[in-house]
Amino acid sequence: MDSMISAAESDDIHINQIRSFLASNFYIADVKALSVTASLLDQGIVDSTGVLEVIGFIEETFGITVEDSELLPENLDSIQGIARFIVRKKK
Repeated sequence: MDSMISAAESDDIHINQIRSFLASNFYIADVKALSVTASLLDQGIVDSTGVLEVIGFIEETFGITVEDSELLPENLDSIQGIARFIVRKKK
């Protein structure tokens, strides 16, 4: 049970870090209103160049390497997707 709580807390920590990064590096009209499941590409927050910035952020901040085979929408297109990707990579 504790590991489930830890995983949820870890997700929340990552979500906050990701949201802060996005707010600092991309134009977001209302950061708090940005849904964790919303597509960053569809909303025009992140473009193809922005994806490279997100990858750099993930690699530098969390000390993980994003492989070419992992450049998938489910890993990088939403705050929640990015957070879950980070948790999986850190295991």
